[in-house]
Amino acid sequence: MIRLTRAQVREVDRLAIEKYHMPGIVLMENAARGAAEAAWEMAGDVLPYFIVLCGGGNNGGDGYAIARQLKNRGSIVWILSWTDPEQLTGDALTNYRITEAMNLPKLHKHQVIDFATLLAMYDTEGSPIAGRAVIIDAVFGTGLTSAPREPFNKLVDMVGSTGIKLLSVDLPSGLDCDTGLPLGPCVRATKTVTFVAEKAGFANPASKQYTGEVIVADIGCPREIIDEVLRTMPAS
Repeated sequence: MIRLTRAQVREVDRLAIEKYHMPGIVLMENAARGAAEAAWEMAGDVLPYFIVLCGGGNNGGDGYAIARQLKNRGSIVWILSWTDPEQLTGDALTNYRITEAMNLPKLHKHQVIDFATLLAMYDTEGSPIAGRAVIIDAVFGTGLTSAPREPFNKLVDMVGSTGIKLLSVDLPSGLDCDTGLPLGPCVRATKTVTFVAEKAGFANPASKQYTGEVIVADIGCPREIIDEVLRTMPAS
């Protein structure tokens, strides 16, 4: 089984963009499509509610794109922006602006308490929203190398206490890509949809309690890129 380290993931992205002329926004769109499909399948046969937690890097950009795609399927979507939108750049900013144009409802990091209130809401038929929801974790990705700062721990506790199914994007927020161990507070996913290949840390049996079921989504990177990276950058 192919598994990629943090450095190898960065090199795959670099080669895809610089050598194979694949725009980053295309890679992000492909990743979001795979994750949205996984989230939709997790929701089951009812009209689902999705709560998408978006960070500031490409992982957050994936989240904004996922929210858009799920909204287009006719579902009800809320976004919790974990990073000030003014700090977003590049493809993440592009996807944020699309969700703004679509008027997708958003909460921000300082409104975590409102997130708890949201989960306690009832739909028009009197059923708890939490019973029909999927949380999508797109806060931190493979680039995280130190413990997330507060109030991320509060978000982890709140999400964990809901009992709602959770899909992590690429890897659970707070998990180290290379070791498969938490760097600090770390979400526990029902399922993780990871891109291109599994991450090196997933080989650690201890990672399973955080990743849940792992599925690999294809984002269109040519296989030649992976072969080149494995040949020129073997995992230490």
